[in-house]
Amino acid sequence: MAQAETGLMPGLLARIAALRPKGRRTIIIVIDGYGGSGKSTLAGAVATGSGGATIVRTDDFARPNVPGWEWERMKTQVLDPLDRDLPGRYQRHDWKSDSLAEWHTVSVGGIVIVEGVSSMRAELGRYWDLAVWVTCAYERRLARGIARDGEAKRSQWVNVWMPQEDAYVEAQKPEQRADTVVSGEEPFQL
Repeated sequence: MAQAETGLMPGLLARIAALRPKGRRTIIIVIDGYGGSGKSTLAGAVATGSGGATIVRTDDFARPNVPGWEWERMKTQVLDPLDRDLPGRYQRHDWKSDSLAEWHTVSVGGIVIVEGVSSMRAELGRYWDLAVWVTCAYERRLARGIARDGEAKRSQWVNVWMPQEDAYVEAQKPEQRADTVVSGEEPFQL
């Protein structure tokens, strides 16, 4: 497992600037970690700091009326096309209606950040030019989740989402495959 970085953003952005994609024109970075760890915040900071990367979120690939996310759909609609230097195209899941919504195009070239819980799954590992794991204490993650989703979702966090995340980490051990491990305890600064 990689060591957690200090002086995070300058070092991480320098590392990203030095990346060369694996036989394609698009650099693909994955940012994984538990819910509430700071993945989305880090993805936004990296996108801004790198000059405008595209962010693709696993939350956009939720399965209507089914737990989990459709990693196979992301692979087919986004990662496989980008790997062949073709644009990706996917339909975003709308959480309020629990149905598929508008279509999004992911352009070829530049940087694409795939962000979300279980995004670093082994089945998708061949695409990553850089894999980042975000750590954060359970209590802080839960507090952030409740602050975002409301107290009514506490049971969902504690009894469903967090145990599912624990099972993913136990089975897949993503932190051991990460190129970089960062702490999400404090906000990410550019």
